[in-house]
Amino acid sequence: MDRALACAVLLLAAPSLAVRAVVALLRTGRTLVSRSVVDRDGRPFQLYAFAGERGTSDLLDLIAVVAGRMRFIGPRPLTSDEARALPAESPRRNAEPGLFSAQRLRRQIGIAYDSGPGAAATGDPTEAPPPPSVLSREGLALVGRSIVASVLSGGPATLTPEHLRMLDVSIANQTMQQALDWILTQAERDDGPGAGRLVCFVNPGCLNIAVRDVGYRAVLHRADLVLPDGIGIKLASRMQGVGLLENVNGTDMFPRLCARAALADTPIYLLGARDGVAEAAGRAMSETYPGLRIVGTHHGYVWGEEDDVVDRINASGARILLVAMGVPRQEIWLERMRPRLRPAVLIGVGGLFDFYSGRIPRAPLWMREIGMEWTWRLAQEPGRMWRRYVIGNPLFLWRIWREQRAKAAPRPITSVPTHPSPSPSPSASALPDVPAPADVPVPRDAPATGSSLRAAVTSQAAASMRVATAVFGAAARRRAASRHRRDRTSTDA
Repeated sequence: MDRALACAVLLLAAPSLAVRAVVALLRTGRTLVSRSVVDRDGRPFQLYAFAGERGTSDLLDLIAVVAGRMRFIGPRPLTSDEARALPAESPRRNAEPGLFSAQRLRRQIGIAYDSGPGAAATGDPTEAPPPPSVLSREGLALVGRSIVASVLSGGPATLTPEHLRMLDVSIANQTMQQALDWILTQAERDDGPGAGRLVCFVNPGCLNIAVRDVGYRAVLHRADLVLPDGIGIKLASRMQGVGLLENVNGTDMFPRLCARAALADTPIYLLGARDGVAEAAGRAMSETYPGLRIVGTHHGYVWGEEDDVVDRINASGARILLVAMGVPRQEIWLERMRPRLRPAVLIGVGGLFDFYSGRIPRAPLWMREIGMEWTWRLAQEPGRMWRRYVIGNPLFLWRIWREQRAKAAPRPITSVPTHPSPSPSPSASALPDVPAPADVPVPRDAPATGSSLRAAVTSQAAASMRVATAVFGAAARRRAASRHRRDRTSTDA
């Protein structure tokens, strides 16, 4: 079935493939490039891509499906080195490779956090269920989600810098694993009050707030780690021409942080949300991860009792403090209280306590796999979320586009004549009729070109000569009047 379907798709796509082949030949002097992978039996075969195009072409991968070396649905094909590195008992060895898989889909959208130790090098789970048929309901759904994710991800990126710069905020371009390693390492420090490391998550809504809220933006500048949250940051990174490693959002990080903290015996304090919500979230995490130490919880309405809350947090012995008060209140509160707080890591986590307490259900996995979790949140709380998503998301992308356009625009060249032609100084009686500077409308942001500089200098010189002439003329008239009075006085005498 897969081979017949692949033949049909290749025939339909033949005109497009022919055009791309000609373009590749004209641009690079060759048509195809290839890379070697292995099938389920360890036999090598080639996957092709058009020369000059980034990554591989799924359409050309259909050639391998026609040849019987791949299927439509299955984990990505391994290189021979990756196959040799797998344990002998790994089910991944016997899995027939394919064009589409759930793990590849999640990697495209930036949420493939849970590749086990054996899959670290391969990007696929070590124990995947048998792949369904491409024409099954599950198979068609997977293909559809993969196509949507491919459009949103924009293909492979050539650059993945350590930091992204968006709307005057620096964002760490890290994986979930790297962020967790950093947090757990910092949690081992005990430098006393004021030494806590501040961690913030930013999504498009947060960056929109930072544009107009100078105080919040200053907190983000002083934060020790700012992490990307949401599909909007991924889209913005592609608009900048760079790649986002992973969508390191707080909601996905929380259970993984709890699992790591349970193994490391790192105590956590939960502060925020409504009364009882943090307690319920802590109880749920403790039941899920035996050994996890939630050493205290408190609701987020702390104004008027901040001193008591800070004392409770410090007395609890918590090394990690999670605060859920909403953006930007939680970040500003943490920065203001940082000199008094003893926990080594301070993290603003937004509304995640609501999810893990069971108060608000989270979006299904298939929606998260195509980057549409925000539509689920909008449907749940339209009155509170419509402005953030319906207005805020397009506004954020427009701001990123405008920022990129400003960076790409050529800057005006400021030039000053190095050898201006000398001009004779006019006499007071032969001054040119040049208006004063106040009469010359010059835009404040006009570029200072050579002609505009000459005009400004000429105008200023003319004005100075007029003032000097007026001053000297008035002085001469006063001297003449004084002599006239002296002459009259002597005549009368």
